Amino acid sequence: MDELRISGIIKESIVDGPGIRFVIFSQGCPHRCKGCHNPSTFDFNGGYIAKIDDLMSEIKKNPLLKGVTFSGGEPFVQAEAFSKIAIQCHLLGLNVISYTGYTFENLVSGFYNHPEWRTLLENIDILIDGPFIEEQKSLMLLFRGSYNQRIIDVKSSLIAMKAVLLENL
Repeated sequence: MDELRISGIIKESIVDGPGIRFVIFSQGCPHRCKGCHNPSTFDFNGGYIAKIDDLMSEIKKNPLLKGVTFSGGEPFVQAEAFSKIAIQCHLLGLNVISYTGYTFENLVSGFYNHPEWRTLLENIDILIDGPFIEEQKSLMLLFRGSYNQRIIDVKSSLIAMKAVLLENL
């Protein structure tokens, strides 16, 4: 898997995690949250095919990047490809954040049927989990859209096998 289906990229973002970030928007989402701010990413046949090498070339061009963020759509639908990007980003000294409509607990319980989820999770530093819930929407939340979503320290969470929340970013 040397490519993935994306809806687009943002080469410099300050709203998708701390610092200047390169953001890759996955195409295809099974959650289809009511009120989602990226409904164009729902269709699994939408967007376009991007080569991982091309994305990495773009990432390497910017020495100001603190990290890379995977957004959606749902990155875990293409976990194998996103894992490859995450591993390469870590080799460059960049941190990796991923948004997901799944909860940390959903992902861990899915390791048996989706081993690629574990590989991706092991290569993410921060996970922002949970579906967007329009009734819990707030514009005051840091890097999240609704109160149910959590900012999770993935490494600590995998050791504890329960979600360990990050209080300070």
